[in-house]
Amino acid sequence: MFSPQGPSLRELCVQALSSVERGYDLLAPKFDHTPFRTPRSILDATAQALSELGPFRDGLDVCCGTGAGMHVLRAVCQGRITGVDFSAGMLAQARDAHPDATWVRADARAMPFAGRFDLAVTFGALGHFLPAERPAVFEGVYRALRPGGLFAFPIGAPPPLTAVAYWFTLGFDLAMRVRNAVWRPPFVMYYRTTPLPALRDDLTAAGFTVTTAALTELGRQRDGDPRGGLVLARKPA
Repeated sequence: MFSPQGPSLRELCVQALSSVERGYDLLAPKFDHTPFRTPRSILDATAQALSELGPFRDGLDVCCGTGAGMHVLRAVCQGRITGVDFSAGMLAQARDAHPDATWVRADARAMPFAGRFDLAVTFGALGHFLPAERPAVFEGVYRALRPGGLFAFPIGAPPPLTAVAYWFTLGFDLAMRVRNAVWRPPFVMYYRTTPLPALRDDLTAAGFTVTTAALTELGRQRDGDPRGGLVLARKPA
């Protein structure tokens, strides 16, 4: 499915009926051949925006998956770069692709870092956490950063009611809620639980000062607003 090297429909169904961790372990060998991998356009736009705020020394990719975010960290960090994820399968793929990086298996809700990084990023992972779980993730990132450190991640603009993307994300989230109501273990992945105001509130509660920057390289919507932005959460110096 998606490409000759990608997963079959059967493999996707097995993954969807597994836990998040087990599902990604199963999908890992073919993950980079699916649309779920963060597009290079988003990585490039993020790296460009961060290059104007750096350079940084040590960088961390939270929920790193197969390591797509290493492209960003390598471009803007002068020291060590580290990825953390709870899927052993995804980390194995990341380690093969980026043997020069450090890889740590841990749950993002309980990361084992304290004051080690100047920059933390994450790509496409926040939908895997229920709103009640986000504070633990953000507090862990806050602890992992040195004073003055930056936590950055891209976020898409909400699609208008008339857009196909609006109805796709609505339908997907509804389907996932039904799946999780009738099947165990749950597979948490929602597109509509991470609106910017809620993210800003949770980041501020964790201690960050929050701003945003437009990622104009990703294009604009019909009303002229950028299609994407970069959330910039700064730990006080």
